Amino acid sequence: MKKLFFLTVLLAAFTVANAQIKTPAPSPGCKISQDVGLIKVDLDYSRPSAKGRKVFGELVPFGEMWRTGANSSTKITVSDDTKVAGMPLPKGTYALYTIPEEKEWTVIFYKNTTFGGVPSPTDFKEEDVQVRVVVPSLPVRDLVETFTLNINNLRNAGADLEIIWEYTKVVVPIATDTDGKVLKAIETTMAGPAAGDFNAAARYYYEEKKDMAQALVWVDKALEKGGEKFWILRLKANILAELGRYKDAIMVAEKSTELARKDGNEDYPRMNDKSIAEWSKKK
Repeated sequence: MKKLFFLTVLLAAFTVANAQIKTPAPSPGCKISQDVGLIKVDLDYSRPSAKGRKVFGELVPFGEMWRTGANSSTKITVSDDTKVAGMPLPKGTYALYTIPEEKEWTVIFYKNTTFGGVPSPTDFKEEDVQVRVVVPSLPVRDLVETFTLNINNLRNAGADLEIIWEYTKVVVPIATDTDGKVLKAIETTMAGPAAGDFNAAARYYYEEKKDMAQALVWVDKALEKGGEKFWILRLKANILAELGRYKDAIMVAEKSTELARKDGNEDYPRMNDKSIAEWSKKK
């Protein structure tokens, strides 16, 4: 009984010693994911509040690099190549550093995202600056108590990255090549299936011994769209043989062998030679 009592007291003491009181974070984390045209822009940052303090020029000094938020440096991810303030930004994840000034800000998209905050002067590498742009500092009439990043003013071809806190707003335009991508997709779709699609369809019909006449139509389409390739010609020869057209099959197989040897491939010539020997007995 005494042992049980002792264990109960010990467990209670252990629980109290390891208990933790959870309180709100001073600068809560925030994640935003926004579709912009045909790409996605993700933001991962922490949101400090003014709490009666003067922010820009005091809490966040002018002329010094800032992590653009609190805690770890702000991260921005673009899912495809884009442009920010007219400068090319390849797809990827970047640390978003800023240098606030009274009338304009420098905004830096930095390739090295391993720093918890701002890299020291000795750690900062100019070669890791993917984009550096200067944008105006705009006044905000009403106090914005908590630091805010937005992807706003959405358009088919872009949006605005907004940095807002206290009485200041900075806007970095984001532009995407939506028109080019859509036109390319329209052109590809309207042109119909690609050579690989026709080849795959023909191969499936051949392997499953379905309609060989249809398979022949598709393999010819593959050759028309993709040019003469020895592996496609080998498939055509096999389809012709299935149709009983052994003489034609032999001619196509010989062409396949010729192209394969030019390409340094000896596997297809061996397969073709074996098939030609079989088909020669049947023609």
